[in-house]
Amino acid sequence: MKTMKDNKIKSNINPKHTVTRQHKTGKVMSTQMNSTIVVAVDSFITHPLYDKKMRRTRRFLVHDPESTAKLGDIVTIEESRPISKLKRWILISVDKPVDVMPSIDSVEQDNEVVKQS
Repeated sequence: MKTMKDNKIKSNINPKHTVTRQHKTGKVMSTQMNSTIVVAVDSFITHPLYDKKMRRTRRFLVHDPESTAKLGDIVTIEESRPISKLKRWILISVDKPVDVMPSIDSVEQDNEVVKQS
């Protein structure tokens, strides 16, 4: 089971700066802003009385300068200095890109092939 110590990794961005920064993994929920994505990170907590696992979802505004992440991707983000009023995280990597849906043209071509045979 992960603890808070497992989430803290030394940053690779500036080797002289040895501050540990949190890393989180979540799903991209929105890509509508310029160089910013919204990432939802789920965590599970146990209810103190009933011992039931409860899901808590937090949404983070993440700096994505190259707009590499797409809606639905699983990404890793890292804590950083404040970039704007609400942005304090940067995109590190896209772990699992969302499966690309086939275009309408390719679906129509597949249907024509099936009809012909």
